[in-house]
Amino acid sequence: MAKHSSHILEMARKGAEHKYEELKADLATLVKNFPHLAARKGRQVSRAAADALSRAGRVVMATVSGEVPRKRRKMSAKARKAIGDAQRRRWAKKRAEATGVKRAKK
Repeated sequence: MAKHSSHILEMARKGAEHKYEELKADLATLVKNFPHLAARKGRQVSRAAADALSRAGRVVMATVSGEVPRKRRKMSAKARKAIGDAQRRRWAKKRAEATGVKRAKK
């Protein structure tokens, strides 16, 4: 019985490897035909896809080794304070509703 199950596992592994190679080829084709998809924020191009793009003479539009840094929006101190104050008011209202106590507005 052990021989049969190991044979089945080996066949499953080979099938999975074959499917993985097919998917990598499909990805390379998609990136080759739609290079703008590779440049999307936070996405990476696999080495296989990058190789396919390079062989096609196209520029690889995403980094292979790391992620593209996220662009962060700046918020002023005044805006942070306004958001914090509003959140504290929401929490106070929720606590008051939970305890059944009404607080006077300022």
